[in-house]
Amino acid sequence: MSPTDTTAPLTPPRSPESGPDWEDLVTTALLGTDRRPFAGAGGANGPGALLDEAALRTVRRRAGLLPAAAAPLPAPAAAETRPPLPEAARRRLGQLLGARGDQRGSAPDLTELLPQWLERANAHGYASPPEHLPALLDAARGRTDLRPAVLAFAGARGRWLAEQNREWSFVRRTAVVPPAQGEADSTPADDERLWSEGLFAERVALLARVREREPARALALLGPTWAKERAEDRLLFLDCLRPGLSQADEPFLEAALDDRSRNVRALAAELLSSLPGSALAARMAERARACLGPDPSGAIAVDAPHACDAAMEHDGVVAKPPTGRGERAWWFGQIVEAAPLAGWPEHFGASPAELVARPVAEGWREELHAAWCRAAVRQGDAEWSRALLGSPVGGEQAATALAERARLLAALPAGERAAWVAGFLAAHGLSEAFQLLSGCATPWPAELGRAVVDALNIARDAGSYPWIFSGVMGLAERCLDPAEAPHLEKLIGSFEEHEDSKPAAGLYWTDVFHRLLATLRLRAEMRAELDGAALTGAS
Repeated sequence: MSPTDTTAPLTPPRSPESGPDWEDLVTTALLGTDRRPFAGAGGANGPGALLDEAALRTVRRRAGLLPAAAAPLPAPAAAETRPPLPEAARRRLGQLLGARGDQRGSAPDLTELLPQWLERANAHGYASPPEHLPALLDAARGRTDLRPAVLAFAGARGRWLAEQNREWSFVRRTAVVPPAQGEADSTPADDERLWSEGLFAERVALLARVREREPARALALLGPTWAKERAEDRLLFLDCLRPGLSQADEPFLEAALDDRSRNVRALAAELLSSLPGSALAARMAERARACLGPDPSGAIAVDAPHACDAAMEHDGVVAKPPTGRGERAWWFGQIVEAAPLAGWPEHFGASPAELVARPVAEGWREELHAAWCRAAVRQGDAEWSRALLGSPVGGEQAATALAERARLLAALPAGERAAWVAGFLAAHGLSEAFQLLSGCATPWPAELGRAVVDALNIARDAGSYPWIFSGVMGLAERCLDPAEAPHLEKLIGSFEEHEDSKPAAGLYWTDVFHRLLATLRLRAEMRAELDGAALTGAS
């Protein structure tokens, strides 16, 4: 056989004299040469001879590998039609993506600024620079809160890139809302094709988009495939029907009350109870009126259900209570929560505020008010929310639990919500502020922002340590309007320690205030970098 013969094998077949094969070497290494003696070439034996033989065989095995056939190249990504980022914003994005987070001292935490940077970039409809797509997808893989904004910003190219790396498989099940100025309107035929062939995340985004514009067409898309969808997918699709909920959705939701998934049935019942004119709401109202009524003393009398029948379970009442809850109280709360609030003033002949102020018989007040709180949030009833919240500055609160107050605030208009929280801060300080502030629209209005800064200043003057309010400080860095920077700057040098102050508390507060001030200034720069080019292009 000549040296140029291309049909020659890369390695000759093993002869009996060529020694043990690779599997024999591995077995001997696992058992040890003490239990399975090894003799190599030239009479050498023992562990050293085994390792020499393994090294030789490893080189032979690697040299003898044939190259695999190349995989076909993926189809190219769609062309990007959105405008590119301004150069300054492009550099800023690289800085934010390269930050490690949780920085100490007075330097801003850049990782906490990335979500609002993405929100503003998406509002302008900018396209992500291609070189930043891998870092963006890596950031979204580690932080679920970033995923919708990252994928909207990454666009079609980002989704294409994610298909090439299994570590970014989360993209397939992350709903994406298109950027404000990004994608052209699709035709009904395009929507039907995407609904039939698209990834789950694309289908959720499609359903949400169509529901916002044409509620009836969204229902028409969902109906034919509903029975074939997985339970967890049906749940998310059903949640897309919240916006634009109307009586036209009632037949579909009534049918979903018989769904094979308990979670789907519960969500369908919740949506139906949010429709005051639905048959389920009427049934719940009848049950609730049987539980509540005026007694001769003027208090609210309560007669909670004594059993949970099949009809109640069909309408979404869960029969088995959680550990520690009584059955009657559990059923009662679910019924009152699902009953339309609009019927109670007529039933009792009193306004929501008067009903909240009335005594409740036999210790049922807490259960009743908690159920009314949940109903006010579910039905988005601002009048009942105001009555249950009461005054922020003092007096007995009808809804005493902090979590209940935070949920009730969500039913109020954004401006009224911020004003209520500002009044609460002025009266009570920062001790219970975090949960209330978390539900306020950002950036905080001037009244709320000034109340937060003033409350931080009062806490500093009291001599406590700033990390007691670390949650509020983190919110302030993200939510405080940069316009508050001059007011904050005046407060930094105005602190004087007193004998009741904690050791070195003033130094810690100064450091924290400097960090907050630096963050506000950085956010102002980020906003200018993203807004400036958009304004220039519009002029």
